[in-house]
Amino acid sequence: MRPAIASPAPRLAAIAAASVLALTAAACAPQDNTTSGGSTSASGSASPSCTASGLGTQVKGKLTVGTDNPAYDPWFSGDNPSNGKGFESAVAYAVAKQLGYSKGDVVWQKVAFNNAFAPGAKSFDFDINQVSINADRKKAVDFSSGYYDVRQAVVALKGSKAAEATSIAGLKKFKLGAQVGTTSLDYINDVIKPDQKPAVYQKNDLATSALKNGQVDAIVYDLPTAFYITSAEVTEAKIVGQFENSVGKPEHFGLVLDKGSSLTSCVSKAVDTLRKDGTLASIEKQWLSDAVNAPVLK
Repeated sequence: MRPAIASPAPRLAAIAAASVLALTAAACAPQDNTTSGGSTSASGSASPSCTASGLGTQVKGKLTVGTDNPAYDPWFSGDNPSNGKGFESAVAYAVAKQLGYSKGDVVWQKVAFNNAFAPGAKSFDFDINQVSINADRKKAVDFSSGYYDVRQAVVALKGSKAAEATSIAGLKKFKLGAQVGTTSLDYINDVIKPDQKPAVYQKNDLATSALKNGQVDAIVYDLPTAFYITSAEVTEAKIVGQFENSVGKPEHFGLVLDKGSSLTSCVSKAVDTLRKDGTLASIEKQWLSDAVNAPVLK
């Protein structure tokens, strides 16, 4: 026997009811507003629950922030990230405040520089450690909006031939060095293109020791670090000059987050707010005021 055919009216009513239920479920379902590698949501705004009570952090009610050990001046002060002194420590606490965390809710985690942006799960909610935003790193991690606009600089011992260089071409013949995995090393390889292979060091303090001991002619650092090195650690050294940012490719430091982190859009919103209200400029003026008038190498 052929099955009986239901009347159209009940079927239409059932379809309408199902549609209403589907729309209601969609409206109530949580939305993932983060992009895979960007700093904001697809709509350009952060999740509406960007408060401490609504964030899925490593530890509920706490914000875990990673940085390297040792933590260098002028980014930190006294090798103590938790004291709120130094540019990056101050920025971290300002971001935390924007997200609704008190200073006592911030927990610091030691994370080696290269590990911060290596593939794999993270032990921090965000990392702050002079990590430049670039496309290769964004394949493995998320970045916030940029919190600092960067330039690189060359440091050499006073009275040395390298210290007399006035152009990029004038640096090519010297033995240069930088920390591994940094934009400083990229500038040596891609901008200076020296005649000999650069020396590569695991940490900046090793590079600085090599400069003091005459193992290299010059070291490339980010500009604020260069000012600190020459004013506090190697006073017999000078800043030879700074580089212009590549045309169309300004360099920015960004906070590092786990790939696809639910926090990315909220952290970016916090950074954007701090930039717009002048907080970042104020923190920079307080801690990085010396990083200004070094001669430009072309």
